[in-house]
Amino acid sequence: MTRILIIEDEPRIAAFLEKGLQSNGFVSTLVANGQDGVNMALEGEFDLIILDLGLPGKDGLTVLEEIRGQGMQVPVIILTARDDIRDKVAGFENGADDYVTKPFRFEELLVRIRARLRVNVASVSGKSDLTLCQGEVMLDLRTRKIKVANRPVELSAREFTMAEVFLRHPGQVVSREQLLNSVWGYDYDPGSNIVDVYVGYLRKKLGSQFIETVRGMGYRWRV
Repeated sequence: MTRILIIEDEPRIAAFLEKGLQSNGFVSTLVANGQDGVNMALEGEFDLIILDLGLPGKDGLTVLEEIRGQGMQVPVIILTARDDIRDKVAGFENGADDYVTKPFRFEELLVRIRARLRVNVASVSGKSDLTLCQGEVMLDLRTRKIKVANRPVELSAREFTMAEVFLRHPGQVVSREQLLNSVWGYDYDPGSNIVDVYVGYLRKKLGSQFIETVRGMGYRWRV
């Protein structure tokens, strides 16, 4: 289960982030000031941190500097209203992995979160959440390989990401819009039938029995 630490002091944005992350299968923890952010980051086991810069107590750059100073390599995405190039440079120089300015679309942030997690997972081993299993299908997030009944199946990068979305939400209806956002990003044409095409590819490669169409709503991975 992927755990994300949110260090954000604006209640409206914090609630928006928590709701969005929860609906996409993440577990989130929220703190509202810099010192608590440092303590929680060092004490907890998080897969990613979303960090505001304008925090009470200690600002976000100080938080980032302190956790990096302790050797923590967890991915950090800065989420802030500061769009000055000097702030962006300072953020990256202090160890940020990405920088998103407010106002923002959650779909864009989600794409960036998934991208950072995919990059990070390639350098980690021995964690139980690196493998997703549903029945005969096993998906290895570390090696980016998938097997059906212990038979290796070759998938393209986007086919693999789509399979990952389904296996993270077994038995749940996943809309075409959710798949577009997760697999292709926020800038893809929502009127395209590319999702249906790729679902067809997965059915041919994995087996038609796994993914069912929920008319008017999207698709669901059969449990």
